[in-house]
Amino acid sequence: MAEKIYQPGENYDYPLIIKKLLKDSLIKSPDREIVYGDRHRYTYRNLNQRIGKLANGLTELGATAGDTIAVFDYDSHRYLECFFAVPMIGAVLQTVNWRLSAEQISYTVNHAEAKMVIINADFLPVLENIWDKLETVKTVVIIAENGAIPDTKIGPAAEFEGLVQSSSASFEFPDLDENTKATTFYTTGTTGNPKGVYFTHRQLVLHTLAVAVEFGSFHTIGRFRSNDVYMPLT
Repeated sequence: MAEKIYQPGENYDYPLIIKKLLKDSLIKSPDREIVYGDRHRYTYRNLNQRIGKLANGLTELGATAGDTIAVFDYDSHRYLECFFAVPMIGAVLQTVNWRLSAEQISYTVNHAEAKMVIINADFLPVLENIWDKLETVKTVVIIAENGAIPDTKIGPAAEFEGLVQSSSASFEFPDLDENTKATTFYTTGTTGNPKGVYFTHRQLVLHTLAVAVEFGSFHTIGRFRSNDVYMPLT
């Protein structure tokens, strides 16, 4: 759907929602590569297509606006796709800290009222261990590097890559209220059970823009340029 073109001086609303973050990259550098170690390379154009495919796949499995989708994975390219696709359909992304104890993980998933879990096959033993304690999870999607769903008592609905590949890249992402909840995290920095915090679309977009301005400023030692490669070490 074409966007309205506003005239100079005309007031307009421009909600700060996550889908707007993709626009600049798609316009200015659609063929710039994103590199995930020695495992995967693709362009911003490809990323956008896979986000649309994932959005279609998740909605076909029953994900709707307002649902919480918990993700157990490494910092992979698939996690990046989830970071966009899940909140862009209006759902909430719960980043599960797989370093927590089984009891803490089950507590956070239940507290967030997650209805769907996307999990790397490496962490299946953890999910199987707490499966009977989960109160709201109805659907499981497994990330399997070889594409084959391992034997498990959980009965997953789909394998991540197969779900993406079988779905259409065309998805009409809604224009959400910028104060819609986008992600939720849990911290163990205090005593007792992990504490939850959420971020809205507006908060995440403003934080992203602030970081981009800081990293791109001339006065900073580590100033980024358009042809630089950024490698996070975590």
